[in-house]
Amino acid sequence: MQEITLIAICTFGLEAVVKREVKALGFDRLKTSEGKVEFQASVDDIPKANLWLRSADRVLLKMGEFRAMTFDELFEGTKALPWGDWITEDGKFTVTGSSHKSTLGSVRACQAIVKKAVVENLKAKYHIDWFEENGPEFTIKVAMRKDVALLTIDTSGSGLNRRGYRIHSGEAALKETMASALVQLSFWREDRLLIDPFCGSGTILIEAAMLARNMAPGLNRNFASEDWPSVHPKAWKAARRKARLAEKPPRGMQIFGYDIDDEMVDASQRNAKKAGVGDDITFEQKDVKELWIDKPYGILISNPPYGVKLGVFQELNQIYISLHKTFRKKKGWSIYMLTADKKFPDYFKRAKPDRVRKLFNGPLEVNYYQYYGERPPRE
Repeated sequence: MQEITLIAICTFGLEAVVKREVKALGFDRLKTSEGKVEFQASVDDIPKANLWLRSADRVLLKMGEFRAMTFDELFEGTKALPWGDWITEDGKFTVTGSSHKSTLGSVRACQAIVKKAVVENLKAKYHIDWFEENGPEFTIKVAMRKDVALLTIDTSGSGLNRRGYRIHSGEAALKETMASALVQLSFWREDRLLIDPFCGSGTILIEAAMLARNMAPGLNRNFASEDWPSVHPKAWKAARRKARLAEKPPRGMQIFGYDIDDEMVDASQRNAKKAGVGDDITFEQKDVKELWIDKPYGILISNPPYGVKLGVFQELNQIYISLHKTFRKKKGWSIYMLTADKKFPDYFKRAKPDRVRKLFNGPLEVNYYQYYGERPPRE
């Protein structure tokens, strides 16, 4: 079977999480760099990678990589790649691009050169001069970095965060891929209590429940490469069948979400139901100032409002103070907070963060503050 190279691209800071996910899928020849994890696979692995990766943003098919300091080098290097192995005679293809610290700094010019080179390649392959481009869609990406061109085709289509369950989301909603990564970076396991006091549309808790029940995050959506003749429909059918068989039944987990906005609580419930985990999570309308914790051990993972939603500094202070009062003596609770507000540790004074991980929620730089609690005694 033909060996290919796939690239799972991700938010900067989540490379280690995505690497673990890729290894868990059975891939062992991995190469990690900023914002991506490369791995060797077969064509039939394209469905598995898209269905199962939780924290990656997209799965790209690597076509080639070469040095290009001139447009001639970019053109010839691109033209030499086997585009006809993937793009059909009637294929509709677009080119996107980026450039970082490269001589070829004009992204638009690079895109035009790549498009022209691919067309010339396909002319030789199909022996025609005009392409209708009314068939399957292919998105080619040219990424220039330090004078090296990386050419890929996007196998995913819309981003992998588009799980299909989020009917409604609040302002500045957390991406599903990021939410899953936050859970995986925590100490939470399915037998432990988990709460989110600022649950919004419920994304963190939904992703946690899906993870615990081994539900493939991409099972209920479509992908661009499903329309490619080079990826056989039987591979997609087999991957989906295996994913359904791998799913675990409801397990009586202790997962609770709270929000001050009753409309968001209703949205969370609807989102969880559509995701198939409606019976695994309890949502309730509650102000964080009224939060009462009577359990000695648990996990809190949250993405609290930090100016994007509220914008009232005094109100933010009160939220942080309330959290501190509730958890300052709860030594058995691990607290994980994702926020762009760097003043958060000044108010949550139980201890200094055990770890601060810099991440990006979209274009916004945020910190993931991790406070480790005491582990519960073994039963």
